Amino acid sequence: MPKVAVIIPAYNAMTYLPESLESVLQQTFTDFEVLIVNDGSSDNIVQWANSLTDERVKFISQSNQGVSTARNLAISKASGEYITFLDADDLWHRTKLEKQVKFLDNNPTVGLVATWVILTDEQGNLGAEVKIDFKQGNIRKELIEINAIPCGSIPMVRRNCFDKVGLFDPTLRFGEDWELWARVAADYDFGLIKELLVYYRQHSKNSSKNSQEILPDFDRLIEKMYSSVPKELLPIKNKTYGRMNLYIAWKSLENKDYKGARDFCNRATKYYPQLQYTKNYLRLKMLILVKSKLNTDVYRRFKNVVNKIQLQK
Repeated sequence: MPKVAVIIPAYNAMTYLPESLESVLQQTFTDFEVLIVNDGSSDNIVQWANSLTDERVKFISQSNQGVSTARNLAISKASGEYITFLDADDLWHRTKLEKQVKFLDNNPTVGLVATWVILTDEQGNLGAEVKIDFKQGNIRKELIEINAIPCGSIPMVRRNCFDKVGLFDPTLRFGEDWELWARVAADYDFGLIKELLVYYRQHSKNSSKNSQEILPDFDRLIEKMYSSVPKELLPIKNKTYGRMNLYIAWKSLENKDYKGARDFCNRATKYYPQLQYTKNYLRLKMLILVKSKLNTDVYRRFKNVVNKIQLQK
């Protein structure tokens, strides 16, 4: 029985999936199985899967039901003591599995271990580093206040966590992983490896969700998370609403919805007024103003300057 199950949900993902799988097969830790779930794709994924020769790779197909159902199906078929997820467009550093397995082996109270992540573009060029920071242990408060794990390709989770808290909620089209990690955090400690072990690819398809479309899911997500928290955590609910409205404002900016970006910025500060003094908020307001006035090339150069200033602080 393999030590680790690697789960890769895929929907029309053949642009990047072969490279993503290769980053798994080149891991220094080799005692794993890979479960690729074809979520009703219309590309050539079946033909490609039939050409794979590594016996550790298993291929499953289902009708298009969404990423949560795909992940849940793979979890039900997985054999690994530890389970980790890889989005079909992301990549891993070759030591990711080795370091996360060692961490969980050495820290029996930890249910989930995360890592740092680096952003890449469509061509794989490296961008900003995302160095999340939390202390090992009970991080439920900070996790529900703001999603501390910004990419689904980061966590490695003990199998028994899912047995205790359940699986992904397939009714959520947005933030389904955040909601599940919040349930895990209610019963287990979290750990963090402060190394850049995940490459999180940014491209048009993963930033194209309309901000108005994800708003109902985002509201249900927050209400569901706070429905089961201790009373002492209820006062931070407005902070969560504020930070998530700011997140949607960033999404609106990416989609060139400048009015939506401004509206969600205003919603964010109504929920949590202190946000207007943060670097993230000020940077967003500046970029909204500039992007709505300048052409794409000038804006891109301006954004690069702002990002460099941000990373230097």
